Amino acid sequence: MSTRAARRPIVTALLALALAGTTAACAPETTTHLLTGAAGMSSTAQQSVRESAPQAPSGAAASGTATAAQDCGDGQPAVASLAPDGSPEVTSGSTMAEIRDRGFLRVGVSADTLLMGSRDPFTSDIEGFDIDVARQVADAIFGDPDAIQYRVITSGDREAVLQDHEVDIVTRAFTINCERWENIAFSAEYYHAGQKLLVPSTSDVAGIDDLSGQRVCAPEGTTTLERLGEWEGVEAVPAATHTTCLVLFQQGAVDAITGDDTVLAGFAAQDPYAKVVGDPVSDEPYGVGIPADQPDLVRFVNGVLEDMVDGGQWEESYERWLGDALGPAPTAPKPVYGRTP
Repeated sequence: MSTRAARRPIVTALLALALAGTTAACAPETTTHLLTGAAGMSSTAQQSVRESAPQAPSGAAASGTATAAQDCGDGQPAVASLAPDGSPEVTSGSTMAEIRDRGFLRVGVSADTLLMGSRDPFTSDIEGFDIDVARQVADAIFGDPDAIQYRVITSGDREAVLQDHEVDIVTRAFTINCERWENIAFSAEYYHAGQKLLVPSTSDVAGIDDLSGQRVCAPEGTTTLERLGEWEGVEAVPAATHTTCLVLFQQGAVDAITGDDTVLAGFAAQDPYAKVVGDPVSDEPYGVGIPADQPDLVRFVNGVLEDMVDGGQWEESYERWLGDALGPAPTAPKPVYGRTP
């Protein structure tokens, strides 16, 4: 029996355990954990081994700016947001004051995207890089990063819960683009993701050019799968979800998975026999989603993000959650301002 075959039941079982409890996580809750920085312990579900695969920067210096260069109808690039009014302050009559009077920040999150936003199966805490961003906002409003009511949502829910004011912000691997700006508002970019590859740790594949004749999985109905169909010599294998791709990968039915590096980092954390490789072949700038009619909250969040970078919390959070799978922390994305309400 091969090494990969021998460990499949163990890894698959860990995956099932890591996802356990998320199906019952649809109701709001007010439980968080304290970010302890680079020295803090990771989630018990985050059992990962640092790989020495070639890494491309995932911050503002990432190669290619296809999405970032997109101009919207107002002439601003998609990633342009509203400039903060100095240090974030909760002023009388502001949206932040209303949130403070309520007693908690309502945040739309994922509970099954390991390392970005997922539920620890042992503690039931929702944690990850996206969650740390939300905690910084709560801390700036309340002086307490735990003053959060989480709303577990799907990707398709993100715009609707903001438009209907069911949440105050969304931190759920939310790519900024012009179409979404027509319905909601965004903070400045806080993470620059890109499409990469997950391959076995023993694989010689270092990028797209090495995939000829190989079977590569991507979720159905995604731009990721569309791009995969353009790669010459690659056998595209569609699956219902990224998690289904991981099962096929662990069964040996596909040779690689492609997707956002944030998603693949979570897979690598679950599977010590896998690694993330390649330069990014797309640009996915993540921003905090905010209701369009609350520009003061947009400016406030942008001030929080600037403080998070300047104070070192951004780098600490990256190293804690993504460093093992994606390598040393890149330069944080440089905010772009100039948009008006």
